[in-house]
Amino acid sequence: MPIPQISPHEAQALLAEGGATYVDVRSVPEFAQAHPAGAVNVPLFHADDRGQMAPNPDFLAVMQASFAPDAKLVLGCLSGVRSQRAAEILAAAGYRDLANVRTGIGGARDAFGRMVEPGWAQLGLPVETEASPGASYESLREKARI
Repeated sequence: MPIPQISPHEAQALLAEGGATYVDVRSVPEFAQAHPAGAVNVPLFHADDRGQMAPNPDFLAVMQASFAPDAKLVLGCLSGVRSQRAAEILAAAGYRDLANVRTGIGGARDAFGRMVEPGWAQLGLPVETEASPGASYESLREKARI
């Protein structure tokens, strides 16, 4: 089953309807800089000791401890690439109600770095720098007892 690719405005509408959760799969430092208001953070990758991005081995376990397979999840990252991969992992694990924000928070860019479609932030949709209670990766990881 293909994962729906939605715009930031479509994502905001799903969130406004209620029952959907925006899962930001960027690293903890990226999430702390700015994220869609009300988002939760479960990184697909972490920066290692050298600053290189490495897969988060606990991604699926934290997601499974935090969300049921029938949860309505909107996945986002900087440009839609990591969140697409996260959605594929979740779909393979049995999650059924997934959508990928195709432009993420930072927008989609071409090979030359030019913006081809604006992201959440460029569209002026609500962002925040503080995590809501229970929305930080640390709190979700503790919930998973990892």
